[in-house]
Amino acid sequence: MSRIAIDAMGGDHAPEQIVHGAVDAAASGVEVILVGDSATLAPLLAESGAVIPIAHASQVIEMGEDPAVAIREKKDASITVAAKLVAEGEAGGLVSAGSTGASLAAAAFVVGRLPGIGRPAIASLFPTGKIVLDAGANVTCRAEDLVQFAVMGAALAQVHFYVDPPRVGLVNIGEEAGKGRDLDKETYRLLSDLPGITFVGNVEGHDLANDTADVFVTDGFTGNVLLKTAEGAAQMVLTLLNRALFRPELRDPVEQLLPAFGEFRETLDPEGVGGAHLLGTKGVVVIAHGSSSRVAIRNAIGLAAEGVDDGLVDKIAAGLATATES
Repeated sequence: MSRIAIDAMGGDHAPEQIVHGAVDAAASGVEVILVGDSATLAPLLAESGAVIPIAHASQVIEMGEDPAVAIREKKDASITVAAKLVAEGEAGGLVSAGSTGASLAAAAFVVGRLPGIGRPAIASLFPTGKIVLDAGANVTCRAEDLVQFAVMGAALAQVHFYVDPPRVGLVNIGEEAGKGRDLDKETYRLLSDLPGITFVGNVEGHDLANDTADVFVTDGFTGNVLLKTAEGAAQMVLTLLNRALFRPELRDPVEQLLPAFGEFRETLDPEGVGGAHLLGTKGVVVIAHGSSSRVAIRNAIGLAAEGVDDGLVDKIAAGLATATES
């Protein structure tokens, strides 16, 4: 089922931007259901003229709350109700821009993990066509966890980037097999013998811009630092380009380049993707940034719908089954 449940109360700009993004996604053909306080959401929908079902939820998990405690105590929180819709088959996936910790907890405990999955992982999609996971869900990992990340990331590369077979690299401080921590060495050994995976060995951060691998596997601490560093580098490049090009003496040639420059900025804009997949659960889960605008929410919903329609969860399950047989 490609219906997407949307946590309409989560995010810095909720519920207005969430509702607007859902309306835009519905207009593009995605079936959506808003989850949140119906008394708040109904007037916003009426203003838009859109007809979208609402699943009432009377509570909200705030950013500062302990996620595990809040999931247990706030049974009628919007993220919990959205997760229940997925668990009960009323929706195929969910999107939330609320507390990442709450989204992780709801996905793991309410939607449920796929059989054999130790730790679901956040998979970040880079504009260069690369996937990095884990991007922050698991600060500490075992080698077995990273192997599962490799399988899940490969499935996502097939669904989103249409890469077959996807090449998997292990993020390390050098290309040689003996590099890195004990975790990296053990993961390297396991991935080298894993069936169904095209393992290309160790990769480094600069390989995100090269044609070395499609999936970059690492622990959540390293992956999050890599992600935030790449985001900062992209912003720095845009700032330096603005400084170098937008000067009075270059006005005429720059005006001719503006369409290409606009495309470049759009490629680097994280709102173009909208969110990151949380892989390893029984339903599609997309985590959007807390400051998401309607554009980002619309794109996050589209990302979730793509995962549902293309059978992302089934592909991950099949890959895990193949890996387990080894």
